[in-house]
Amino acid sequence: MGKIISIANQKGGVGKTTTCVNLAASMAATKRNILVIDLDPQGNATMASGIDKYSVDFTAYDLLVEETSFDEVVCKNTPAGYDLIAANGDVTAAEIKLMEVFARELRLKNTLANVKDQYDYIFIDCPPSLNLLTINAMAASHSVLVPMQCEYFALEGLTALMDTISKLAAVVNNELKIEGILRTMFDPRNRLSNDVSEQLKKHFGDKVYRTVIPRNVRLAEAPSHGKPAMYYDKYSAGSKAYLALAGEMLRREEILAL
Repeated sequence: MGKIISIANQKGGVGKTTTCVNLAASMAATKRNILVIDLDPQGNATMASGIDKYSVDFTAYDLLVEETSFDEVVCKNTPAGYDLIAANGDVTAAEIKLMEVFARELRLKNTLANVKDQYDYIFIDCPPSLNLLTINAMAASHSVLVPMQCEYFALEGLTALMDTISKLAAVVNNELKIEGILRTMFDPRNRLSNDVSEQLKKHFGDKVYRTVIPRNVRLAEAPSHGKPAMYYDKYSAGSKAYLALAGEMLRREEILAL
């Protein structure tokens, strides 16, 4: 059965889409079947996967609102090595349209129920806000992966996000849990980064991934070329870090399965 993971943080600019695309590509490189669902109207995950968001016939809007079949909407075998549900500006309208729909927060969950067994992992790139799209993602997910920068305001935002997740778990998905906390754009020379990192480990223990994503130029450049970092520069520190993260996640799954 496919594990569904929302990649979310209510604070923007924390490496959410970068994590979604590069983790998915790294998992796909291990010969696993991966699906990425782009729920952000900016469509950054779509473009970073090598798909032109302006030329796709169907997006997450069609899947959630028009109830177009999954097989019609999904982009198979993207250049990044995984399947994709694309997003563009049309997805903005989905939130408004969903307001009129019965059981609107369960639209994505119900859609994925019939197809999740086709995949080993499904990663959902959430918008940087708590809206109906994010609620749909979390209602459908087994867990939430939280990318965050090691800075003071990010720590405050994490507290708010944890509160949101616990409330959503109580209302729409009682199985929802934290998959892990990922430190992104990390600079070990920065004292504040190290202090916040230590606080994270103290409060969240083994929920904090040992893998740390460094601040890396290649990671920032790769999306403009429509590629995950491992296909843009596989020897870059960013690419190696996401491969390490994929390995760490797979090892955790193996331990839990014992």
